[in-house]
Amino acid sequence: MGETPRWPRVIVHADMDAFFAAVEQRDHPELRGKPLLVGGTGRRGVVSTASYEARPFGCHSAMPMAEARRLCPDAAVLPPDFGRYSEASDKVMAVFARYSPLVEPLSLDEAFLDMTGSEGLFGPPESMGRRIREEVNAATGGLTVSVGVAITKFVAKVASDFHKPDGLTLVPPGTETRFLWPMDVSRLWGVGPKTRSLLEAAGLHTIGDVAAAREKDLVARFGELGAHIYALAWARDEREVVPERDAKSIGAEYTLEKDVRGPAEILPHLRRAAARVARHLREEGLLAGGVRVKLKTSGFRLLTRQAPLAPPTDSERDLLAEAQSLLEEFDLSIPMRLVGMAAFNLQQAGQRPIQAGLFGSEARDKVRELDRTLDRLRERFGKDAVRWAGDEE
Repeated sequence: MGETPRWPRVIVHADMDAFFAAVEQRDHPELRGKPLLVGGTGRRGVVSTASYEARPFGCHSAMPMAEARRLCPDAAVLPPDFGRYSEASDKVMAVFARYSPLVEPLSLDEAFLDMTGSEGLFGPPESMGRRIREEVNAATGGLTVSVGVAITKFVAKVASDFHKPDGLTLVPPGTETRFLWPMDVSRLWGVGPKTRSLLEAAGLHTIGDVAAAREKDLVARFGELGAHIYALAWARDEREVVPERDAKSIGAEYTLEKDVRGPAEILPHLRRAAARVARHLREEGLLAGGVRVKLKTSGFRLLTRQAPLAPPTDSERDLLAEAQSLLEEFDLSIPMRLVGMAAFNLQQAGQRPIQAGLFGSEARDKVRELDRTLDRLRERFGKDAVRWAGDEE
């Protein structure tokens, strides 16, 4: 697609290619060019990332590891090493920060950048995308990133996936619907397998079909999701790129196969997130000064609540206790499709004295030592070797 002269906004979506697997293949040359699965190795483990060599066999992220192994029995299987992935992510994000002060990380391996008005510094949008790809490759020792450029976040994200891996796709102003309409409805944010089946049953197979439908009919059938997908089908998305408030945060979140509601159903997933965040904090030698709970409704409305932590902590139980109290601030009668937690206001352990409370400092020290003992056991015998009763992996 040729560029048009004027871009009212320049939104870039950059998405690392098979990130976890690519880091492993970079660091382990014997795995290059071979199928690789990164994820949980326990009985209920799931695939975090499948290398591009494993994908022709039908392997993909979020599928049960046991199923992926059946589909691709020759694949190498590795547990995730979040310390190394975080280190690579920091290099990627540092490249993004050199191009724009407006960087919105979505995870370790993808982010939006608002580069509106940057043509004088970096050239036209195509040059921006090409330069970002080249600098990420150089900064990370050979990792590749796919980039989409458009005037909205939604179209930029769809574009980044269009020529994966190591692709660059521009969707100039005025060409958005021509780009989107031939695509399958599953490309619309918020359309999972269940909604896709319902849309197809109504004769809506492509994004263009959704655009041609009447909005009021979609709303009558799908509620707020109907209005949401109708707007996206017409490439309407006014959301801004919002940088993280925190200089750094560590999070974990889970998109669930079945919606959950109520504290009893949500808590196990929150506990799982707390365990993962706490382990990552200890691996990085960090303490959290705050905790944030993130929930997403079945209608794709994002809800967050946060609170400070005093004293700062790397304890799973401290994180979970505060997060559990934050659940009281949500309406948990609404079905939720995503549960997550993030630790923020991070500081290096030992950076400043931790002021203990009047009571319980000895117990706190014992819990901290127990956490580190469990970490050493997991490091030696595997992540699933030991965990708290009630944890799910």
